[in-house]
Amino acid sequence: MADSLPDSIPDEATLDEVMSRPSAGLVESVGRGSGDLLVLGAGGKMGPTVARMAQRAFEAAGREGQVIAVSRFSDPAARAGLEAAGVATLAGDLLEPDFLLELPDAPDVVFMAGRKFGSTGAEHLTWAMNAHLPGLVARRFRKARCVVFSTAAVYPFVPTDGAGADEDLVPEPIGEYAQSCLARERMFEYAAHTWGTRSALIRLSYALDLRYGVMHDVGASVRDGQPVNVGMSTASVIWQGDACDLILRTLEHTSAPPLTLNVSGLEPIRIREVAVAMGELLDIEPEFEGTESDSALFVDCRRMAGLVGEPTTPLATVLGWTADWLLAGGRTLAKPTHFEVRDGRF
Repeated sequence: MADSLPDSIPDEATLDEVMSRPSAGLVESVGRGSGDLLVLGAGGKMGPTVARMAQRAFEAAGREGQVIAVSRFSDPAARAGLEAAGVATLAGDLLEPDFLLELPDAPDVVFMAGRKFGSTGAEHLTWAMNAHLPGLVARRFRKARCVVFSTAAVYPFVPTDGAGADEDLVPEPIGEYAQSCLARERMFEYAAHTWGTRSALIRLSYALDLRYGVMHDVGASVRDGQPVNVGMSTASVIWQGDACDLILRTLEHTSAPPLTLNVSGLEPIRIREVAVAMGELLDIEPEFEGTESDSALFVDCRRMAGLVGEPTTPLATVLGWTADWLLAGGRTLAKPTHFEVRDGRF
C-alpha cells in the first residue's frame, strides 16, 4: 500500500481512497490479530476512514473476520459507501441498551461515538454520549481489546515555547465537553480495574481532511476575506489517514490499566504561519484578529512515535491539497473545528 502521494486530490472518491490507504506496518499489525473488528460510531467525520482502512488492511493481510461499522447512519450515502468498500454495517442507536446487547461479540473494538459541537445548551446529551455511553460500551465489550477515541482537550494550556502536553501531565479539562471526555476515559479505566479490560485511550489533536479541519478552516477564512483568529496561536495537527493508521496500530498495545497515547503531528503548527502560507497559495493577503497567546492546547507525541510510528504525510503536502480543494470549491462538511476557542464552550 506504499503508493506515492498524488500532486492534487480532485474529488471525494480520490480523497477517500488516499486517506484510507493502510501502511505496510498496519497490514502487518492487523495480520497478527484475528476475528472481527467493530467500529462503533463509524458515521462521524473519521469513522468512515477508519472502517475503510481497516477493511483494506484485513484484505491485504488475509485476516479472517469482518470489519463491522456501527452507527445511526443518518446519511444513507455514507452507509452505502462503506458497504461498497466491503465493510459490513449495522444501523442503530448505541444509547439503546437492546441494540448494544444485540451487537456481535468481537475481539477488537474501536470506540468513536461522541459529541462535541452543540454541547453548550445541550450538555445533558454531551454527557450521555461522552460519559454514560462509554460506561455501557466498556461493560458490554469488557473482554475485547478496545481503542477509545478521546481528545487532547482534556489537557490544560501549556507554554507555546515548550514541547507540548505529554501523557503524564495531569488533565485539567476546560468546559463541559472536555470534562465529559475525561469521564469517557475514566469509564474505561474502571473497566480495566474491574474486569481487566484492555484499552488504549487516544488523545487525538486535530485530524486534517480536505473537507474540514484546522487547515480547511484557516484556508476558508483567507479565501473568503474573513480574519483568521490567532488567539490560540499554536496547534497540533495530523493528516487524517496517518491518524487512522497509527490509531489502528494501537490495538496491539492495549493494556490494563489503559495505555494513554497522544496522536498528532510531531511538530506543532503556528496558525499565523499557516494563514500566510495559505494566502500565498490562494493569492490572497490574509487578515488577522486577536492577540497571540503564550499558551495553547497542543501535544507532545514522542510516545506515539516510539510505540506505533510517525506520520508520513508532510503537512506542506496537505496544505497544498487543501488550497487546491478550496479553490476548486470542493465540498465542505460545514463542521468548523473552533480551534480558536479558549473557554471550552462549543
